[in-house]
Amino acid sequence: MFKKILLAVLVAAPMCLSAQTLKLGTVNPTEVFNVMPDVATANNTLKGVQEKYEAQAKPLQEELQKKQAEIESLAKNKAPEATLEAKQKEFEDLYTRYQTFMQTAQQDIQKQQETLLAPIQQKLVNAIQAVGAEGGYAGIIDANTLLYKGDNIEDITAKVKAKLGIK
Repeated sequence: MFKKILLAVLVAAPMCLSAQTLKLGTVNPTEVFNVMPDVATANNTLKGVQEKYEAQAKPLQEELQKKQAEIESLAKNKAPEATLEAKQKEFEDLYTRYQTFMQTAQQDIQKQQETLLAPIQQKLVNAIQAVGAEGGYAGIIDANTLLYKGDNIEDITAKVKAKLGIK
């Protein structure tokens, strides 16, 4: 008796699965992300931070150029070796300070970028998930990585934009 029930289930299962069609969607998250108003605001904030660091770096760059010109002038005028070495050491110290500053600035900009963009990315993920749940989709695939799109796959990029209030 148990074998008959098991056999019936095994025979019926593939038919039940083939009778259901999976509803799949695609979305272009990059397209949606790039038109989100929050992204423009974050980019403006990051641009301001970058400009601040560039303004702080400018005096160091100018001082490096002056030191380089001074070393070249001393070498051209055949200054004593000790003087050249001292100036070269000053230049190297300043250059190390400049590199450290630029590295710290870059790390700070990257950290701020991650901090500013993470909530926006989460907002996009939440919108995609909400559209998927509301539309009864079995799955949503990134349209950028889709190699083939059949007739039963729907592009939901517009729905995600609408969910986010983007026209």
